[in-house]
Parts: sequence; structure tokens; C-alpha cells
Amino acid sequence: MIASELEIISLRPFDAVVFDMDGTILDTEAVFRAIVFEVCEELGFEMTDAVHLSMVGSSHERSNQLLVEAYGVSFPYALFDEKCRFSMRERMHAAVPVKAGAREIIAELRDRGIPTAVATSSRRAHVDLHLTKAGLIDMFDTIVTRDDVVNPKPHPEPYLTAAGRLGIDPVACLALEDSHSGVHAAHAAGMQTVMVPDLVHPSEEIRALGIAIMESLHDVRRAAFPVR
Repeated sequence: MIASELEIISLRPFDAVVFDMDGTILDTEAVFRAIVFEVCEELGFEMTDAVHLSMVGSSHERSNQLLVEAYGVSFPYALFDEKCRFSMRERMHAAVPVKAGAREIIAELRDRGIPTAVATSSRRAHVDLHLTKAGLIDMFDTIVTRDDVVNPKPHPEPYLTAAGRLGIDPVACLALEDSHSGVHAAHAAGMQTVMVPDLVHPSEEIRALGIAIMESLHDVRRAAFPVR
């Protein structure tokens, strides 16, 4: 069950917050979904919901592996990746949409002096461009991208790296995620983890981890800073 306005889960105290980016802070996953389907069709392959959802939250390398597994070694991943990135840049040229509640919770954390970080599977150029266009690039104390780690999500390294840069014990960090791979990474890092579903819903495996599942970042904010 997803926590709603009528049922807000309490959170343990935390000293820092680490955010995933796409699908958690930025409302970009639906745009990327449309691009993936269009580019696959252009290249002569039929994208499916199952293949697309398996890619959500995955690194460049993992997406390559998933597409080759789905379509065979003839799948032109380098060309697919190039076309997807070009199309994403075109569609995000004017502005990058932000998830509901993102600006509010980030602003409140800054007002309270609570350190924040981003831990994402996306590469640095993509991250810098999108956070800049969203007007959020300067709102975080550190940003960990795919270029900063050896092991991407679902390995805990991105989250452990973020906590290390902040100088905060991972156990004292709150992690906010929208994907299964991200939830596994944050949970394995020992962080208090909240899933805020976007395109991917929590599976039984995710629920079995005992993490909180909330409908929006507005709900996370209310759970983190309840009105007394």
C-alpha cells in the first residue's frame, strides 16, 4: 500500500538526504519512455513495456545488456543511445520538468541546514545539463554520477560515495528513489530508503525489504517534518 495524504508513514531522524534524479527529482522518465519506443521503431525493433520497465533506473552498461538480451547481438546499441540522447536534448531544450514536491522538499532541507546529494546512474553531462535547466544544479552539496563510480546501481557504491562526500554515516541518511535498482542500492548501503514510484511500481521483492513507499515528495516532506 502506498502512503497517501491520509496515511503518512513516520520516518526515523536523519542527518542528510540523498536523491535519485530521473523519475525522483526530475519528471523525465515518461519523456524518455516515448523516445525509447520511437527510436526502437526507427531502428526496426519493437520496444515493449516489459523491456522498457526493466531499463528504468539502469546504467548505460546495464541498458545495453538488457537490450542485447531482448533483441540479440545485432541490436545497434551505440546508435540507439546516440539517437535517444539527441532526442532527449531536443525535447528538454527549453526546460526540464520537475516532480511534484521536489522544489519544496529541497528548499526545506536547505532551510533546515540538512545536507543533500544526488546519486544517479546517469552520466555527468546529462546530469549537469538537466539539473541546470531545471534550476536545481546549485541546490545540492554533492552530485554522484555514473562517471564517479566503478559499480553503478543496484550496487550500493553510488550511495556510499554520496554519504562519504557528505561526511555522514550512511545509516543516518535518507534515500529517495523511484526504481527497483535504486531501492536495492540505497537499501544495501544501509540507508533509510523511501520509494516514490514513478513508472515502476513496487514489487513483492521491494516490499519485502521493509522500506517505506510514498505517493509523492509532498508526502515524504510531511513524513520527515510533521506538523506538531
